[in-house]
Amino acid sequence: MINRDEYLKKLISRKWNGLVKIVTGVRRCGKSYLIFNIFKKYLVDSGIDKSHIIEIQLDDDVFEELKDRKKLGEYIRSKIVDEEEYYILIDEIQLCDGFEMVLNGLLRKSNVDCYVTGSNSKFLSSDIITEFRGRGDEIRVHPLSYKEFYDSFDGDKHNAYQVYSTFGGMPALAKATSNESKISYLSQLVNEVYLLDIIERNDIKNDKKILGELLDILSSSVGSLTNPTKLEKTYKSVANLNINKATISRYLDYFIDSFLINKVQRYDIKGKAYIDSPFKYYFEDIGLRNARINFRQNEPTHIMENIIFNELIVRGYSVDVGIIEYNYKDEDKKSKRKQFEIDFVCNDGNNKYYIQSAYALESQEKIDVETRGLTHIKDSYKKVVIVKDCYTPWHDDNGILYIGIEDFLLDKNSLEK
Repeated sequence: MINRDEYLKKLISRKWNGLVKIVTGVRRCGKSYLIFNIFKKYLVDSGIDKSHIIEIQLDDDVFEELKDRKKLGEYIRSKIVDEEEYYILIDEIQLCDGFEMVLNGLLRKSNVDCYVTGSNSKFLSSDIITEFRGRGDEIRVHPLSYKEFYDSFDGDKHNAYQVYSTFGGMPALAKATSNESKISYLSQLVNEVYLLDIIERNDIKNDKKILGELLDILSSSVGSLTNPTKLEKTYKSVANLNINKATISRYLDYFIDSFLINKVQRYDIKGKAYIDSPFKYYFEDIGLRNARINFRQNEPTHIMENIIFNELIVRGYSVDVGIIEYNYKDEDKKSKRKQFEIDFVCNDGNNKYYIQSAYALESQEKIDVETRGLTHIKDSYKKVVIVKDCYTPWHDDNGILYIGIEDFLLDKNSLEK
């Protein structure tokens, strides 16, 4: 059993809090396994009778008729036969039209604690949030972090990062016995599960090719600044297609809604304000990104940046791309201005970190280039450079922490070194 203790702790801490625990995340990231295996095992080991754990998996044809909200409500109530505590576990709740009415009704029962999963954020859209305000508690599940992957990796640990940066952390890959089977699984997942799900859910009839090409563009430019206007120009110049930016923006939202990609805003560090455009996009799992482009573009710098972003999100940080402006005078005393990018500005409410991803620091000149933005930030929050090389963490004269990627990924307290 793959260790997913952090998510189990979150579920345990929310037991009987009067809210529906809504477990979200991209398809096949382990939500169902977390609820129906790990959490259920915890409940049984804690002394809960199995008859008081009501399990419903709406993507299973056995429960097909329960996609009707009235039948779902009737079925659950028929299983509650006494005043003892009951745990309701429902998989893929968004497949039931009007499910919020069922859940709101169950919340009124004092002996019922509800846990549901969903694979897209549509069921947390504005209308449902209004209906469900104050009664839902979201727990976001991600593919395996590097630490989870590393601990379950059956092979030479020295090769773990290379394997992870190629195939990612989808849990089912732990059972794959060859690279061919991993490639086949990831390709099928992207092309026959995620894309088809987006097409069917959003009733896309004529633009299937355009949707796929947009995902290809994002895959090829992961971590690059872009926006719908730039993408509109890309379609014209590369594919000779006239796709308006409103359509592109809507399709980007579809990818985000399915948890396949994440959009990151830019933040003006000195001005303390967000910049509307352009944005950066990162994949929820690097293996899915690599599969979409048939593992052709092995760009270790961008791949490492995506992995760092995902780890920061897993640790609960709010993450932005930082911008810092530097004003100076040139040799002729003329005022000049430079703008530097900070890869990640991370906040967790109490702390802030400025993080730069640098694949290699082979010279002092390269170190100066990678840290020039950090040195112009004048506040006292911690500044970190994460590199591919594995060596003992150290601080330079400016107080900047340098740490290897695996040291960072394997220790959730690594930023505190």
